Amino acid sequence: MVHGAEAVRGQAGGHGHGEGGGSRRDFLILATTAVGAVGAASVLWPFIDQMNPSADVLALSTVEVDLSPIAVGQAITVKWRGKPVFIRHRTEEEIQAARSVQLGELRDPEADEARAQRPEWLITVGVCTHLGCIPLGQKATDPKGDYGGWFCPCHGSHYDTSGRIRRGPAPQNLVVPDYVYASDTVVRIGEVGPAGGAAA
Repeated sequence: MVHGAEAVRGQAGGHGHGEGGGSRRDFLILATTAVGAVGAASVLWPFIDQMNPSADVLALSTVEVDLSPIAVGQAITVKWRGKPVFIRHRTEEEIQAARSVQLGELRDPEADEARAQRPEWLITVGVCTHLGCIPLGQKATDPKGDYGGWFCPCHGSHYDTSGRIRRGPAPQNLVVPDYVYASDTVVRIGEVGPAGGAAA
C-alpha cells in the first residue's frame, strides 16, 4: 500500500514538474518572439521612414501665385505637386453663366459658389477626370467646348466656366485644390484654411 501511495505521489510530482517546464518554455518563446519583433521593427524603420516626403518635397506642397498681372478674361497655368493648376480670372458673363445653371442638370452637382471662394477667380487642377489628359481652354485661341470652359480633345469632355463636367465621358468636375488667399492679390495653393477648409 505504501509503495502504491509513493508511486501516486511520484506521478503527481512529475506532472507538476512538467507544468513548470511548460510555463518556462512558453515564457521563453514569448520573450524570444517579442525581442525578434522589436529587432525586425528597428531594422525596417529606416526603410519605412525614407518613404516619407523629404523636406524639399514638403516645401513644394504649396505654391504662391501673384494674381495681379492676370487681366479679366485671362487664364494662367501653374505647377503644383507636379500637376497643372488652372487659374482663370473670370468675366462677369462667365460668372453669371456658371451661377445660372440648375444643379439638377449636372452630372456631378456642385454649386459655383462652393467651387470659387471669390467669384472672379476659379482655381482648378487642370487634369481631366476621365483619363488624366490636360483639357484645352487656357489660351485665348484654345477651344473651350460647348460651355465656355474647357474641352478635352482626347475623348470629348466639355467643362463649363466653373470647371464642371457637362458633356462627354468624364465622371466628375475638375478638382478644386485647397487654397487660401494670402492677400487680395496673392493665393497660396495647397494650403488648408482655418477649420480644415480653404479660407478666403
